Amino acid sequence: MPRDTALTLRDAIDAAIYSDETVAVASLVKTAALSDADRARICDRAAALVTQIRTSADPGLMEVFLAEYGLSTDEGIALMCLAEALLRVPDADTMDDLIEDKIAPSDWGKHLGHSASSLVNASTWALMLTGRVLDDEKPGITRHLRSAVKRLGEPVIRTAVGRAMREMGRQFVLGETIQKAMKRADGMQAKGFTYSYDMLGEAARTEADAKYYHLAYSRAISAIADHCVHGSVAENPGISVKLSALHPRYEVAQQARVMEELVPRVRALALLAKSAGMGFNIDAEEADRLALSLDVIGAVLADPALAKWDGFGVVVQAYGQRAPLVIDQLYQMAHDLDRKIMVRLVKGAYWDAEIKRAQVQGIDGFPVFTAKQHTDISYIANARKLLGLTDRIYPQFATHNAHTVAAVLDMAAQMRRGKDTFEFQRLHGMGETLHTIVLGAENTRCRIYAPVGAHEDLLAYLVRRLLENGANSSFVNQIVDESVPASVVAACPFDAAGPRPDLPTGPALFAPARINSKGWDLTHQPTLDAIERPARPCMTPVSSQGP
Repeated sequence: MPRDTALTLRDAIDAAIYSDETVAVASLVKTAALSDADRARICDRAAALVTQIRTSADPGLMEVFLAEYGLSTDEGIALMCLAEALLRVPDADTMDDLIEDKIAPSDWGKHLGHSASSLVNASTWALMLTGRVLDDEKPGITRHLRSAVKRLGEPVIRTAVGRAMREMGRQFVLGETIQKAMKRADGMQAKGFTYSYDMLGEAARTEADAKYYHLAYSRAISAIADHCVHGSVAENPGISVKLSALHPRYEVAQQARVMEELVPRVRALALLAKSAGMGFNIDAEEADRLALSLDVIGAVLADPALAKWDGFGVVVQAYGQRAPLVIDQLYQMAHDLDRKIMVRLVKGAYWDAEIKRAQVQGIDGFPVFTAKQHTDISYIANARKLLGLTDRIYPQFATHNAHTVAAVLDMAAQMRRGKDTFEFQRLHGMGETLHTIVLGAENTRCRIYAPVGAHEDLLAYLVRRLLENGANSSFVNQIVDESVPASVVAACPFDAAGPRPDLPTGPALFAPARINSKGWDLTHQPTLDAIERPARPCMTPVSSQGP
């Protein structure tokens, strides 16, 4: 396509960040193009998958944990608060107070023996006994004895809680080093799975952080290269990279610096991955960095040294209203550069932060869908779009939802897409039973997204996953809850499509008491243009000749 088409797409991406959700969903329903018969067939298939998972001997630790301690229980909320707050605890005394505040008031005994998991039951025992030590207010000698135990035992309790968090972490981190992770991965690879490794760590705050992460990625790629023994990128393990980990000022206000400094770093890593014949995925960031990410991706992908390599990948978040346009932009890049790229479709992991940011900034809209069923519709619609672009895109469908898996399989069959033209993905520690069933029955490819790193780097990642999947409406939360019928767990999201939920936008945040002040998104190019436009007649061009 001509260059002006690409510019128009980019302008559309910038303009659509705060689109009308109802209009966006209506468009996605048309894109999905599923008839009533299609939807019924998909729901039946999904319900059958749910039943298979429930009858499995090992439904999965995350599913079992959330069934017992989801966000619908006071105890579940206490655990989430404790895990999240421990990130910022400065000293032992504050940690003791926090543990007492969150653990003591809860009724842990009612959970004892309910779970089929020995690990979850053991954790319940520990929490119940800790709560009794911390909250015993009985008078007399017993109280004094308990008080003495409490004083003597606070460091022990603190250590026990820390160990419990680390033990939880071991279930969701593949290994503390890439070498340990790959060794542990051998078991699942023998079953037909492959891996995409993610080096744990949050955004770089300093240049030293960025250099540390760049070196960690480089070493990981070199280590993974020894396991890239197949002739296809799709069959080899790969790596996922966070752009925000590679530059301390990865923000729109520093675009020129980012393009000058970050692009060479990403290019160097991509060249390493190409030489190894492995996949190299750019992870998704927050919505305010999407345009900047596309600039970096475009600049890296355009490097002639990366020609004839199908391993460059990009993650697209279905909960973002701009996902269809982003896919169009990526396809355009691949077409113009005569490349084939990978696109990993995910639902998104920063929903709470995106909603709160838009409200705090006083924005009259949200960059993400505010209803779960709208995100599910978006995922299915964009999955159909990707399946229609397999001449330039290798779709990677990352999901733990049986209905979404059933929809992808049904659409792929209707569109006559071979099982080697796409793959499924799941997080390490989640969705294992679902994907094992599908792998065996459908002979589809499946890749495991596996965090690698020290356990002290785990907590932020773990809290995001627990919050993402802990809500009552979450598939992962409901999957092992026998009180929820399989047909309800696998319900069609299109049946629930409708207006945006009554979630206050920034201007309505304090309604009806008052209207909130108008906000300005200074990462949004149309907003920046609107601010600059009145001042342009007064702006004096800078002379290249100096004063």
